[in-house]
Amino acid sequence: MFAPIRFLWHATRGYRLRPWRSPYVRWRLETYSGLHAETMTVADMARVVWRDRRQFLRFLRWTQQLKRETYRG
Repeated sequence: MFAPIRFLWHATRGYRLRPWRSPYVRWRLETYSGLHAETMTVADMARVVWRDRRQFLRFLRWTQQLKRETYRG
């Protein structure tokens, strides 16, 4: 439930009021979508996130699972 919020909190460090300017978020979306980070706009980011929202949620659940397994041992 809180995995998306936790991920965004960590991924946008220093850019929390403007997450679309975060170099990390831009890099992640560039490697995922193929759009160039330098030319990416807020609308482009929103379009990619909305189009692939199910895969993003699946990714966040996977990272949460990895975190649980890491701290379990």
